[in-house]
Amino acid sequence: MSGAFIRVTGAVKTFGDPDKGGVLALDGVSLEVAKGEVVLVIGPSGSGKSTLLRSINRLEEIDSGEIWIGGDCVTDRKADLRRIREDAGMVFQNFNLFSHMTILENVSLAPRIVRKGNARESRERAKALLERVGLADKLDRFPRQLSGGQQQRAAIARALAMNPRVLLFDEPTSALDPEMIKEVLDVMTDLAREGMTMIVVSHEMGFARAAANRVVFMDRGRIVEEGSPEEVFDRPREERTQDFLRHIL
Repeated sequence: MSGAFIRVTGAVKTFGDPDKGGVLALDGVSLEVAKGEVVLVIGPSGSGKSTLLRSINRLEEIDSGEIWIGGDCVTDRKADLRRIREDAGMVFQNFNLFSHMTILENVSLAPRIVRKGNARESRERAKALLERVGLADKLDRFPRQLSGGQQQRAAIARALAMNPRVLLFDEPTSALDPEMIKEVLDVMTDLAREGMTMIVVSHEMGFARAAANRVVFMDRGRIVEEGSPEEVFDRPREERTQDFLRHIL
């Protein structure tokens, strides 16, 4: 192992047979992330960004290569899947909250069921986390009663409830109206400042400049370029990166 907290080495993932119209989603991807580092992953649709995230917590199984979190090999077939998904909390684009449960119930459920936690303690921790993301007055609301930004903040609280070692964000603001984006990014920026290790798939340049240590540009299943936000956004070296940034900036 290197000194990296997260290490992806030679990850290959295919969907279907590439010779018959299938997709090579990850083409030998290698990436290292230090503890407490915030890495923003950008790239066009279909470039492998979400597949990379989903492979880190084994929502996708890679065909070859290795992924490590701390001293644990995520891709070992004998690895404890439950522990992997506790260690690598995931925040999805579309919130994935249980619609029949209150926000408090959504956040307290996993610690109580998965970790067999005390019900009262799980609720108290959930209340503290919801206060942390600015939802202390929404505990008894159902997801349908909240704005998209509020639902996403509740989803972040739910991920934090499992005390993850890393948080994975898969385009957390892409389903939100513009006025709701800032409230979610503010929570994420606070987490970054507190030292949470984060890998974020997003094209939010303001967040990148405020909170990211490094930006990774992916295309066609490969990492094309990486560097500081200033290096990648202001002085991209690769022509493919330059072309992509011209379209989104």
